[in-house]
Amino acid sequence: MSKHPNPRSVRRTTRRQLAMTWSGYRSVWTFVMFDLPVKTKDERRAYTQFRNALLKLGFIKMQFSVYVRFAANDEKSAVYKRAIKEIVPQHGEVRIIEVTGKQFEKMTVYYGKVKRKPETEPLQLEFF
Repeated sequence: MSKHPNPRSVRRTTRRQLAMTWSGYRSVWTFVMFDLPVKTKDERRAYTQFRNALLKLGFIKMQFSVYVRFAANDEKSAVYKRAIKEIVPQHGEVRIIEVTGKQFEKMTVYYGKVKRKPETEPLQLEFF
């Protein structure tokens, strides 16, 4: 009896695993919401450094003080959360929330009176 698996069953399993990997239920949108003081020069500098660090991490501005980033899975999102923990300013409030791709798709967005669809998942894969 051969100990090697059937190539067809391996191929089917691999496809199934790949489909689960990119499922809307496994993908994660990480939101960073913050309210930071900007009264003094040092506070404004801390705000700017935090915002620029978010941009370097690949977050995009969704609204004032609300930034969002797509991650293929929980593990990748956890990397971003750890990075944010390192750059949180001394004062102010920072909140991080994660929603699945499917939950994100259900978002209702209005631009004035016009209803729009939420942002779509990026098409390009990350290799780092």
